[in-house]
Parts: sequence; C-alpha cells; structure tokens
Amino acid sequence: MVTPQAVQRLAERCRVRLPRDWDGNRAILEMRDAAWPHWRQMEWIGFYFQFLCQTHLPPILAMPGPKYGRVEFDGFCEVPWDIKAHAMNTSSHQVIVNDSAAIAAAIAEYGSVGLILALGEVVYNDETRTFQRWHEQVKGGKSQYELDRIQRGAWSRLRKVQFTLRQVSFIEITDRTLIRCGSFQSDFRNSNGRPRRAKVLLDLEKLDEENLYFVDFT
Repeated sequence: MVTPQAVQRLAERCRVRLPRDWDGNRAILEMRDAAWPHWRQMEWIGFYFQFLCQTHLPPILAMPGPKYGRVEFDGFCEVPWDIKAHAMNTSSHQVIVNDSAAIAAAIAEYGSVGLILALGEVVYNDETRTFQRWHEQVKGGKSQYELDRIQRGAWSRLRKVQFTLRQVSFIEITDRTLIRCGSFQSDFRNSNGRPRRAKVLLDLEKLDEENLYFVDFT
C-alpha cells in the first residue's frame, strides 16, 4: 500500500513544477524537440502530462513502472502508478485506466495501485480545424489511423487545442475499488478478430475513499 508521505511528496513536486496552462502547439513541439516518442499522438494532453511527469517527478516517481505481461505501468513509488489527464468541462466523468488483468496482478503484489490524474478545462479546435491541419503538417502528413478513418467514412472529432490545469488528484485503486468499477472494451475486437483486453473504467463521481490527496491549481 502507498503511504501518505509518498503521496504528499509527489503532490508537492507537482504543485511546484507543473505548468498551469498547456498550449497544444507549444506542447507538441516541446515533446518533439525532446524526442518524446508520443508527440505525434492526436490525444496530446494525456501524453504531455506523462511527459511532464517524466520530466519533473523522478526520482520520487521512478519511470517507467513495473510490467505485467505486455502491460507496463507509467511509474513506481511504493506501488505502481498510472498517469492520466481528463477534461472537467465534459458530460463524462469516467476515466479509462489500465489493463484489468495487469491492475489485478499489481494489487495482488503491492496491495494497491495508484492513479495520478490531471483534471482541467479544454478548448477545442475551431470549425476550420486549424490546429489539426498544423499538427498534420508538423508530423509530415496524415497518420495511418487517420487514413483508415477516412476510408471508413467515420466522423472526425474536433481536436483539443488547450488545457488549463485545475487539479492533480492522487487516487488509490484496491480490490474493493475494482469490485465497484466497470470495464471498457471488454466486448470489443481488434481488426484480426481477437478480443481486446478489458480495461478498468473509473467513475470519478463514485470515488470517495480512493481520493488520497489533491493539488489545487485554480
């Protein structure tokens, strides 16, 4: 199990080091210039938060964390931790975490796992998709994922262009939490027909005792 002292050390480092305002253009270029492997990803906010944590939280948080099969946790500080970002100005309060089997294995070994969750307000791309076209140009063209989407005729979501950090929460997940959680993509299949591995789905409105600590950036 994680101790309050470890969580408070992580929280204090976040309070001192993390920027409050994240601009998509600047964040992507910062990740690219640092050779961060995920700078091309469309959902840049979550990857940028991982990048910030890797830049500012070691040695308190060792990164990456332990691996269970093919699933690797983002960091380790007394227990394995995952790192996620979530928009507060949305109708959904559910967060997809890690592989269900990997989380269960980590809980069996360490008693719990942790989630470092950045919560903030997002601004979306304009109707002319200026940010999206800029990102594609910087990447050198459309990704294969985007080309496949166009071929399927699927709808293209507006990209997030800015993120204002309001809070970083430190959440502990135990066996008791898993019993109350749902799962995501448990009935989905990959393109080769194989079932996708289920992921834990947290409802933020139902987490009370799991919230260990939070840092307010408002």
